[in-house]
Amino acid sequence: MKIRSKALLASTLALGLSLAGNGFTQPLLAQESASGESVADTAARFGVRASVLDISLSPSGTKIAWIAPGPEHTEVVKVYDMTSGAGVQTVVSNTEKSGDVSSCEWATDERLICQIYGMGSDGTGTLIPYSRLFAMNADGSDPQQISDRRSYRALGFNQDGGNIVALDVAGEDGRILMTKNYVKEFSTGTRLANEKEGLGVDEIDIRNGRRRVEEQPDVGAIHYVADETGRLRLKVRAQYDANYRLTGDYTYLYRDAESDRWREFENIRIDGEPVEDFEPIAVDAERGTAFGFADKNGFEALAEVPLSDPGAGKMLLARDDVDVDGLIRIGRQRRVVGASYATEKRAIAYFDTELAKLAKDLGAALPNQPLINVVGASADESRLLIIASSDTDPGTVYLYDKSTRQLEQLLAMREYLVDRQMGRMTPVSFPASDGTAIPGYLTLPPGSEGKNLPAIVLPHGGPSARDYWGFDWIVQFFTARGYAVLQPNYRGSSGYGEAWYGKNGFQSWDVAIGDVNDAGRWLVSEGIADPDKLAIAGWSYGGYAALQSQVVAPDLYKAVVAIAPVTDLGYLRNDSRKYTSSEIVEDFIGAGAHIEAGSPRRHPERFMAPVAMFHGTLDLNVDVRHSREMADALEDAGKRVSYSEYEGLQHDLGDSNARAEMLEKIDTFLSSALGK
Repeated sequence: MKIRSKALLASTLALGLSLAGNGFTQPLLAQESASGESVADTAARFGVRASVLDISLSPSGTKIAWIAPGPEHTEVVKVYDMTSGAGVQTVVSNTEKSGDVSSCEWATDERLICQIYGMGSDGTGTLIPYSRLFAMNADGSDPQQISDRRSYRALGFNQDGGNIVALDVAGEDGRILMTKNYVKEFSTGTRLANEKEGLGVDEIDIRNGRRRVEEQPDVGAIHYVADETGRLRLKVRAQYDANYRLTGDYTYLYRDAESDRWREFENIRIDGEPVEDFEPIAVDAERGTAFGFADKNGFEALAEVPLSDPGAGKMLLARDDVDVDGLIRIGRQRRVVGASYATEKRAIAYFDTELAKLAKDLGAALPNQPLINVVGASADESRLLIIASSDTDPGTVYLYDKSTRQLEQLLAMREYLVDRQMGRMTPVSFPASDGTAIPGYLTLPPGSEGKNLPAIVLPHGGPSARDYWGFDWIVQFFTARGYAVLQPNYRGSSGYGEAWYGKNGFQSWDVAIGDVNDAGRWLVSEGIADPDKLAIAGWSYGGYAALQSQVVAPDLYKAVVAIAPVTDLGYLRNDSRKYTSSEIVEDFIGAGAHIEAGSPRRHPERFMAPVAMFHGTLDLNVDVRHSREMADALEDAGKRVSYSEYEGLQHDLGDSNARAEMLEKIDTFLSSALGK
């Protein structure tokens, strides 16, 4: 199926804003009626990857570049010059299944920088992720790899192809800052071998690829941050144990405006109180301050610390119900304009009054009061790239011109779902067995009264994550097929503070899985779900929760769907030992009796419901053996199980055909298991 682009129909907003179309053409498939649609067609609509995977606005504000999905597991980079009249141009096609074009940004109005993220193997089964950066002209010509090329003398494989630290360097037109990972080289017989190692920063002329060292490599460094002028201001160093394993602790260093000497953050006070855990993530050169996160009464909060006097910090945004979990930055200089948090819905507290008013006005004027996200800006911030989305709308990309107050529709985020009726996502809470109120989201099929329905409990992955109000393709597929869907933010989820997170969803799996099972019981007690047509499904940790629910309460759910699931906590610990993060993983999972009790692979005899599992062979998060051996254990125990494996795909199964096939198989499986 070929995807085509179109703006939605133009209309006038009652706000003094004018809405303009742009002549793109809408996909024919999106115009067909949903009535009488086959399961395969519905699965294809929802399974196809988002039409816009990443998008960027040029410095002049007259060009956009975005990554769109090609057939199956491929990507294309498209460019639209609003001044040329040439229409949308496809400038790059990526057909490499093991490497994805993951992002593209404008370095200048003529040159783009794109990143490829891929997955390889060392030949023994150990997966090795890698990234590479390349630059090209806006028409796709003159491509150049700007990641450092591997030397034949290198003593190791350079996985890290670098990341952009600054798109603009003051007084240096056409130059960027990017990290460079130095790998030692074999030196016998030559004096030219590199003996440096660690992460440094280079300045690159994006027009010809010439580079010079901006910051010498540091073997402990893992991250650098520049201010809005392109000057390096923050460095993050990881701490390692004697076996060169990450401990999970970090050292944060800063530079003041006039010196190149790195200093460690010390004696920090926020609102007069000493703080031990300040995590700086941005610097405002004009204000001379660092923005970062710190704990306040068990919740993450945003603070500002003057670099000239770290003892004079102040809290900018804190809440007593949820974490402040995001810093909002816009433009090429990554200017800090606000912070975000999520209660029932995502909210942004803007520090920039102009942006605050614009977001409020747009949210009120556009249909269904969508969430407004500024995702790009011209160099002077006179033109803004905006995505408006909601629970029933996958999103639309707009270009807003401050000078004319014109809002131009550009792209639908998911073209095949344009104008399709969706189920509304409603924030709810339900009681756990100990009386604790568990927050979640209930989505009913469009037009449903919400009584006696086939239903699915869908716990999120992580477990250090949470579900949010907004469009979810797998939720909406299930509601399109007539299921009610409940997404519980069980204890162990992040975003609700330290006490809610607890020991995490693995070490305290009994609490998390108890909440997930209570979600199903609540659906039945409220008359929403038919108890004989109640299923559970999940991805990653969500898949683990789905399987472990059978160990704890095998008669509750009548069907289980697990996508890329953890099935054995011992496997998860052991798999991490191939990587430098092993100590972090082992501490996270812990040791003790909960490993045996909390591993569904070790308890197949407990299962009563049929199980369907899906997994990709290049899954770095959860090794494919988890599903393979879970399926074998269930088969050996005489249980009903089906298993589908996807060659060459990673944890997200980022392939349109694979996702469509999976959704169709899940629908067939659930219909059979539930008698739907």
